[in-house]
Amino acid sequence: MKEANSLMGKCENMDQSLLSLVEYIKSLYPDTSKVQLHTPVFLGKEKEYLIDCIDSTFVSYVGKYVTQFEEMTASYTGAKHAIATVNGTTALQVALQVAGVKCGDEVITQALTFVATANAISHARAYPVFVDVDKDTRGMSPEKLNNWLDKNVEMDSKTGRAINKVTKRNVSAIVPMHTFGHACRIDEIKIVADKYNIPLIEDSAESLGSFYKGEHTGMFGLAGIFSYNGNKPVTTGGGGMIITDDDSFAKKAKHITTTAKLPHPWDFVHDEIGYNYRMTNVNAAIGVAQMEKIDSYLEIKREIAGQYLKYFNETDIEFVHEPKDSKSNYWLSAIVFSNQAERDAFLKYSNETGVMTRPAWTLLSDLGIYKHSQTDGLKNSRAVVSRIVNLPSGVRHD
Repeated sequence: MKEANSLMGKCENMDQSLLSLVEYIKSLYPDTSKVQLHTPVFLGKEKEYLIDCIDSTFVSYVGKYVTQFEEMTASYTGAKHAIATVNGTTALQVALQVAGVKCGDEVITQALTFVATANAISHARAYPVFVDVDKDTRGMSPEKLNNWLDKNVEMDSKTGRAINKVTKRNVSAIVPMHTFGHACRIDEIKIVADKYNIPLIEDSAESLGSFYKGEHTGMFGLAGIFSYNGNKPVTTGGGGMIITDDDSFAKKAKHITTTAKLPHPWDFVHDEIGYNYRMTNVNAAIGVAQMEKIDSYLEIKREIAGQYLKYFNETDIEFVHEPKDSKSNYWLSAIVFSNQAERDAFLKYSNETGVMTRPAWTLLSDLGIYKHSQTDGLKNSRAVVSRIVNLPSGVRHD
């Protein structure tokens, strides 16, 4: 009887804490009946630029807004070049191919990421290999990466390429992802990548506006990519971007994303198999207006994250704050429960009571489409994914 009363009391306390948390989240977003995880905001000149774009008749990928959006992104991130694409997945696929990934190669990434990361590797006709994350950044662990390479790779003395000793495939790229917009230890990952002569491509899809040791994410490797999906801090509805300091890389990326067409006043000559991946002028017009407001949007998101941090400091629930030496865009504010049962109880309760919350993605190695991929065991990834919840993180506005 005593044990039963104790369990009942614990359940009542849990119910009360869930109620308090849900009500607190609603207080942060008081002007909506159902609190969404993200809601895109258009507080700038989006309509003005769209009308101008339509009136110009240049609504496809030829138009001033595409170039302007690229220039604004390059300036903001500090990149020499920016190449706009139709979405983040195509940006990553193209970046991998330009980096030298060939059919049958292997690309190392993390299992704790959105499926588009591995899909882009597959679209480049390569095989993803999943290594573990660090518990604090939730991004690729440089130590686990180095351990996997040290155990599984040998260097070809003739080509200087890293070869998987078991599969005999080239390991031709490393793709860490900046999880929820928080920077991973990308400088240490770069050291490992250079040690094995493997190109580093950053999946920065979630981290526009995030900096690590004073440098924008996406700027540590050969190239980085962004997504402008509707749930991102800056959205074009759908869109992506490649950033790089490498002149030849940028030229190649732009060429193959515009059907590999050679310049000519009227003739149609294509010198290789390319893609119709160029961002349209309509999407870019929205992007220009969004980039004009990026600083204020990120300021609001950091303010919300600060309010969450203050709230959870008074609880036993861990708030995921920006890692050391970084400034995060807080794309998704997240919390970590002590166990999966508590996490699941909160997910059920919050979604039933008008607050959208979500778990992290299913580990990609657990999906049927990638279940045969190589992994290093993913101990940290499994511990993280079973306990984390993403909270409403959209930009508030009057």
